[in-house]
Amino acid sequence: MTPFVERRRRLLGQIGSGSVAVLFAAPEQRRSNDTFFPYRQNSYFHYLTGFPEPESVLVLDGSAQAAVLFCRDKDDVSEIWEGFRYGADAAREAFGMDAAYSIASWREQMPKILQNAQRLLVLPEEGGAAGQALVRHWQKIKNGAAVENLAACLDGMRLIKDRHETDLLKTAGEISAAAHIRAMQKTRPDISELHIEAELLHEFMRRGARFPAYPSIVAGGKNACCLHYTANNDTLRNGDLLLVDAGAEYQGYAGDITRTFPVNGRFGGAQKDLYEVVLAANEAAIAAVKPGAAWAGIQQTALNILARGMVDFKLLAGTVEGNIESGAFKRYYMHGLGHWVGLDVHDTGGRPAVLQAGMCTTVEPGIYIAAAADIPACFHNIGIRVEDNVLVTESGCENYTAAAPKSVAAIEETMRG
Repeated sequence: MTPFVERRRRLLGQIGSGSVAVLFAAPEQRRSNDTFFPYRQNSYFHYLTGFPEPESVLVLDGSAQAAVLFCRDKDDVSEIWEGFRYGADAAREAFGMDAAYSIASWREQMPKILQNAQRLLVLPEEGGAAGQALVRHWQKIKNGAAVENLAACLDGMRLIKDRHETDLLKTAGEISAAAHIRAMQKTRPDISELHIEAELLHEFMRRGARFPAYPSIVAGGKNACCLHYTANNDTLRNGDLLLVDAGAEYQGYAGDITRTFPVNGRFGGAQKDLYEVVLAANEAAIAAVKPGAAWAGIQQTALNILARGMVDFKLLAGTVEGNIESGAFKRYYMHGLGHWVGLDVHDTGGRPAVLQAGMCTTVEPGIYIAAAADIPACFHNIGIRVEDNVLVTESGCENYTAAAPKSVAAIEETMRG
């Protein structure tokens, strides 16, 4: 049984008899005139089908406990221009559907499927005009009955990764780590941030990941103090740090690693002092990840270390506890410790109070110090983040991006080549 068939079976069991769930494939996105961006499937749709084509609809019939796919027809002319299409018969066989039909027939068949249903579950905002028409039809035939949010079922499923997912996530992590090593080895003063982005893409692609999981951040010097800097068009300067936040997408699953390292291959004194604080927060937080651990407590562990460093280096006055209580630390650390990672780089699932085996989170503390009159000059324009991807296991956790060097000694050795 493929993982997609098993996930559909589980979801059908959740929604039960009398319920119908409908999911729409992602539309193609126009880039300009008659050219389109490379196609990426909707993450929920991929999770349940593995089907890679647009113009498709998945219908889960709880009463029949059946999965029905509507997809594009085989078309010899279109395939000459745009590539292979499965067509309904091949799609049913290849993706383990109970039935598959032409997308041209779905509007005709849906009223029959919905006629005896008591519940309709969809993903809000998905499906465009077709999704809106489906909801209107449902409310018309059911006297204004509400449509339920299918994400309430799916997000909990996606939060706990199955073996198929963790294998793909680990591969995405391995590819991402190799790309960060290449970035370190290729970095030197007076080249562009864009050059390093190109090195990352080179490594992603040669290892089988055509696309990054998100726009890469290659931020030298002061640019690292902008959390989502993606211009990547500045020149790398001798004596600056370079923050690289980049991850590969492998078969739909995201890697998400951040490493910070010296452009010239050697950490300066103040750079090293601050880096060791952030690294200590990263490592202490990872060590605390295990089933049953409270995420709030893990965040607090990292924050205590970061705030202690801010006080020790006189970036903040007063006590560690006082600066945490007042929120003064947010001047230099203004984001959370991490997020789920999976089919989406910022994956679904909310943030439950305690961790469970199968959850996959980033751990990414940081310190960002823009130049200011009240800050010692040696700390000006330093942005540091250290981010790993961590799988919660039955006995603790696995940091599956650890191959990307992050100790001062390991980074400097890697950069020496």
